[in-house]
Amino acid sequence: MVEYDPVLYSRLLTGLTLGFHVIFATLGVGIPLMIALAHWLGIRRNDDHYILMARRWAKGFIVIVAVGVVTGTAIALQLSLLWPNFMRVAGHTIGLPMFMEVFAFFFEAIFLGLYLYTWDRFKSRYTHFLLLIPVVIGSTASAFFISTVNAFMNAPYGFSMVEGVLTDVNPLAAMFNPATATKISHVIISSYLTSAFVLAAIAAFHLLKGRTSVYHKKALHLTMTAGVIFAIGTILIGDFSGKYLHYYQPEKLAAAEWHFETESEAPLIVGGILNSDGEVKYAIEIPYALSILAGGTIDTEVKGLNEFPTENLPPLWIHYLFDGMVFIGMFLAAVSLLYLLAQRMKWTAFKKPLLMAILAGGPLALLAVESGWIFSEVGRQPWIIYGVMTTEEAATVSQHVDLMLVLFLILYIVLGFTCIRVLRGMFQHDDIEQILKQRK
Repeated sequence: MVEYDPVLYSRLLTGLTLGFHVIFATLGVGIPLMIALAHWLGIRRNDDHYILMARRWAKGFIVIVAVGVVTGTAIALQLSLLWPNFMRVAGHTIGLPMFMEVFAFFFEAIFLGLYLYTWDRFKSRYTHFLLLIPVVIGSTASAFFISTVNAFMNAPYGFSMVEGVLTDVNPLAAMFNPATATKISHVIISSYLTSAFVLAAIAAFHLLKGRTSVYHKKALHLTMTAGVIFAIGTILIGDFSGKYLHYYQPEKLAAAEWHFETESEAPLIVGGILNSDGEVKYAIEIPYALSILAGGTIDTEVKGLNEFPTENLPPLWIHYLFDGMVFIGMFLAAVSLLYLLAQRMKWTAFKKPLLMAILAGGPLALLAVESGWIFSEVGRQPWIIYGVMTTEEAATVSQHVDLMLVLFLILYIVLGFTCIRVLRGMFQHDDIEQILKQRK
């Protein structure tokens, strides 16, 4: 008989909820910006295709928000019930951004409702567009505040722990810790990138199906133009994140790259298999690249895994998450750049392969987000608050978490299936050109 382990089940349940929620949270941050871009272009160019684009995307966005609210509420409850000792510390130190995240969501939700129900109610289109600005600000602010909580977990600042008692608590120092800049910028820009590619994948799907409406072509061009900007931004911020890990969490960087011996001119390991003797086989080594990622120069000394106690090392399979995240980011940047180049040079021969690559980019972008969050959380193990509290110390000792895991799994399956069916039902029978004729 397998012994019941509340820590394991708490981790599985929290991971399941976060993994499901992060899809909707990511789209919830990025899609409002894409709606705003489409709406602004529609007004500036007096183009009804872009106005309809904003209207349809906003319609689908409501479903994303609804599911995101449910799963976000589940996370809040699980933090209190499954991780009580963590909340004892976090509640005192990082409670401010938790509260501000709720405020930002209320701010977003109020103006989203006003925006949705005031189409064609103003003489000036700009008046209605202005209602969308707080939605964009609110969604991005939500990501900002909640990401500072995760940053605190990686770089706990703003308090002292004296014999298990919290003293000298400074909420602003806890919020604006050394991890904050790279964490929030990476989360926000990757949300924009993922949303652009998900919307681009939908447009590419329709074009591959032979629906050559100008609407879908314009949607693809807008999302790919935004995508190339966000992809380049994601790569640059990813480089800064690597340098952060080198200085503040070197064991996490070493685990991600299977780097065992401390050395300068360290190579970057791509792929491969790690055998039981700690030997890496079948990998591609990029000379000096890890040193450049860590410190910007080839002679940067990178600490190896052998420098750290074994019990403080994260699982080494996070290497594959890191590789996957980086590969997908490079793929999205290449695809968006190739699309814009093909459009400019009128390379019609590459149309179908590019559309197929863009279609693949949507789910791959979501996979990269999932990989990034798992890498961030698992790569911090065994700590829930880095260097302060282990995951085991933070978890509940209550029974029946395994039953809750099963119930929440069923809930998320139902929610996911329902969300897909509702979104398909909302748009699959739309005739774009007919809708535009009716609105004129």
